[in-house]
Amino acid sequence: MDAIERSALDYLAHLGVERGLADNTVASYRRDLRRYLSHLAAAGRTEPRDVVESDLWDFTAALRGGDDDHAPLSPASVARHVVTARGLHAFWLRERLVEVDAAASVRPPTPDQRLPKALPLEQVEAILEASGAAGTRLALRDRALLELLYGTGARISEAVGVDLDDLDLDEGSLLLRGKGGKQRIVPVGSYARAAVEAYLPARASLVSAKASTPALFLNARGGRLSRQSAWTVLTKAARAAGVEADVSPHTLRHSFATHLLDGGADVRVVQELLGHASVATTQIYTLVTVDRLREVYAMSHPRSTSAY
Repeated sequence: MDAIERSALDYLAHLGVERGLADNTVASYRRDLRRYLSHLAAAGRTEPRDVVESDLWDFTAALRGGDDDHAPLSPASVARHVVTARGLHAFWLRERLVEVDAAASVRPPTPDQRLPKALPLEQVEAILEASGAAGTRLALRDRALLELLYGTGARISEAVGVDLDDLDLDEGSLLLRGKGGKQRIVPVGSYARAAVEAYLPARASLVSAKASTPALFLNARGGRLSRQSAWTVLTKAARAAGVEADVSPHTLRHSFATHLLDGGADVRVVQELLGHASVATTQIYTLVTVDRLREVYAMSHPRSTSAY
């Protein structure tokens, strides 16, 4: 293991321990760094001080153009890899492994702005209805899970991480643990509250005597429901509801935000509910509502259409 590889491991440890990034986020950094380290190794770089700015530009070009082992990446993926590499260089400078940050002038490409996918309300309602149609213990769980996802805008990792003590049904509130260990309290609407209340007796019968867990959402063996299983719950419900669009847990989060904004919610309130660090992240959802704004304008303004 050369000095660059050792420093990369130190950087990943720094991200997890000192900056408190989630395990999944650190794993994403690790994957991106692996490709950058391979690029540096192929260029004969073994020490951080050996790396120069042109190595970063060559790396960016390789990501865009692809090579024998990799297909070309999208601008968004290239940008993510470059940001990861820049983070490593900044870490080297802080740790005094280099005297100059070779990546300081390297900027990631601007990714294409993509609108979040949001489902019409009637499709969301159809999915929710389909999830609990069987009336079994697991169907009650599935309905409660999806109602909570759509009713709070929670990320899938936040939802499966909810413990019983995080939920206050009397107050109608829920504690969510977001990225980087950040916590927020969000309101729980009447539909989600009713679904969770209906599920709780079923949860009690799912609890394993051998391995009790505080998790709200349990699998058939009494353990905490995994992200992958929660994803499967949603995709099965979408198929049962006849929804042909690609649906993921983030689709419900996008729908939550879009429907709030369509209903007149302030973007900064939506920012708090979603747990976004910056309002700029939330403002992408406002683009989804432009068609709705045009519709209201056309119907409401006396001079919205030409009389000539």
